[in-house]
Amino acid sequence: MTTHQNQSQTLDLRPFTVAVPQDAVDDLQGRLARTRYAAEPADTAGTHDWTAGAPVAYLREMVAHWRDGFDWRAQEDRMNAHPQFLTEIDGQTVHFVHVRSANEDATALLLLHTYPGSFLDFIDLVPHLTDDFHLVIPSIPGVGFSQPLADGAWDSPRIARAWDALMRGLGYDSYGAHGSDNGAIVARELAMLAPEGFLGAHVLQLFSFPSGDPAEFERMTPADYGALEFAGWFQTVNGFAAMNASRPQTVAAALSDSPVGQLAYNELFENFGNGTGLLNRDQVLAQVSLYWFTNSSAGATRLYHADRDGEPRINDGRIGVAVFADDFRSMRPFAERDNTSIVSWTEHPRGGHFASMEVPEELAGAIRGFFS
Repeated sequence: MTTHQNQSQTLDLRPFTVAVPQDAVDDLQGRLARTRYAAEPADTAGTHDWTAGAPVAYLREMVAHWRDGFDWRAQEDRMNAHPQFLTEIDGQTVHFVHVRSANEDATALLLLHTYPGSFLDFIDLVPHLTDDFHLVIPSIPGVGFSQPLADGAWDSPRIARAWDALMRGLGYDSYGAHGSDNGAIVARELAMLAPEGFLGAHVLQLFSFPSGDPAEFERMTPADYGALEFAGWFQTVNGFAAMNASRPQTVAAALSDSPVGQLAYNELFENFGNGTGLLNRDQVLAQVSLYWFTNSSAGATRLYHADRDGEPRINDGRIGVAVFADDFRSMRPFAERDNTSIVSWTEHPRGGHFASMEVPEELAGAIRGFFS
């Protein structure tokens, strides 16, 4: 049971509505019209060959839709259908969505977004959860409307503490968390922090890898080896992670000046073009547009920089994982080594890194199962 009283920290809540100025929308349209596309080798020109990254043919098609078929105002309406607020926590402006269930005894649940995602990750998931949960969906410091970034020291443990302060400030004495990617890391941090009344973390990934001890492989199943092979492929295409961790301000200079550069750099939305991504064009462009209008590139890439020196730690808190077929697939022997209280492990044949947008009903079932 959750309460909406006895706040441990008073928060100054300011209602918020997404309303991008028309001159910013017009500026984006002008930039898209003047796009200068990268040169490409003659043997792959005009093809959807993702071998070396986002192909020009893909970008041209997306830009054509961005200019003539994509309706940003309709996306704003989708966002503004849910109550949004701004507040200050630890010196940082924080934006969040707060959707109360009609069931006063519902469980409070934090929904923690991915990289390169945003609170938009969960818009399609909300109606599948509100019968059972009060939902709080914050934007990571420096991303979306959690602007400006007050300082560059917002690593995952600090974000976890801020989200606990947010939930206490909203009056919840008990809550759980769900997350993907950075959201999964922060949810696990909350499990390790183990604040009073924390109900556990449900995640899409447990990022655990071989330590080099041959004995760790004794419990590996064929599925685990398949997951390890997938992780090896992912390492060949996720160069953004190394760039973000080492030179975030450098790459942000380019991303902040080119909307098409932002689209290309966020190729994870298309699962690097391997044909398994289920997002439609509007879902991708809504995320990229949000990053563009809020100038979020520097804040988002700094997440990796802030976490670069973090030391691996064992989590003894209650945690569960939903493994989707076309995402990073957690390997159970390593996950159980690093997390001693895994109480739920579900596997899903369809969906990937953005399961909350791709297969929201199935993900909602996994979340409900964990917290029941």
